[in-house]
Amino acid sequence: MPHPNPQTDAAEPLAPLVRAAAAGDDQAWEALVRRLTPAIRGTARTYRLSPCEVDDVVQSCWLKLLLNVRSLREPEAVGAWLVTTARRQALRVCRGDTRELLSDAPLPADLATPDSPENAAIAAELSRELRAAVRRLPGRQRELIETMVDEPDRSYAEVSVRLGMPVGSIGPTRERGLRRLAGDRRLLQLVGA
Repeated sequence: MPHPNPQTDAAEPLAPLVRAAAAGDDQAWEALVRRLTPAIRGTARTYRLSPCEVDDVVQSCWLKLLLNVRSLREPEAVGAWLVTTARRQALRVCRGDTRELLSDAPLPADLATPDSPENAAIAAELSRELRAAVRRLPGRQRELIETMVDEPDRSYAEVSVRLGMPVGSIGPTRERGLRRLAGDRRLLQLVGA
């Protein structure tokens, strides 16, 4: 199936391309990738992923389409399908693809942490080192993290008033502080990472 150049691709309907791609037409796949990758990439970037993570999301979306192209009910909506897939994949990357299973069942005895003097000493040392790592943060990050740890029930509005910080900068400032803590070598050595 012949395809026009990239400048005229935007005018070409998607449904025939999707059907051709489903039938194994490599040129149709190339046209779809050329036309829709910018939307997938743009969606992934809104989640503040690293460039490598954005590439992984894009690759994952195309793989999912490859596996599902024959079962699409609305081939013309493939762009929306890919953007939705990109959002879901980006969220998985942000969460680290972890899943929590909530249960009322107690931990098995071999997984439970017994109270012991050794564990109490380790917890105390970890707490001291964590506080020291927080004190090593730059001014605003330190103030914010300390406030949120000491007074976890405060709302962003209350923290904003207390620290004289715009509500919109609380989340990003907290994130930068937590990233610095995650990279603190002394703390990492203590927890054995």
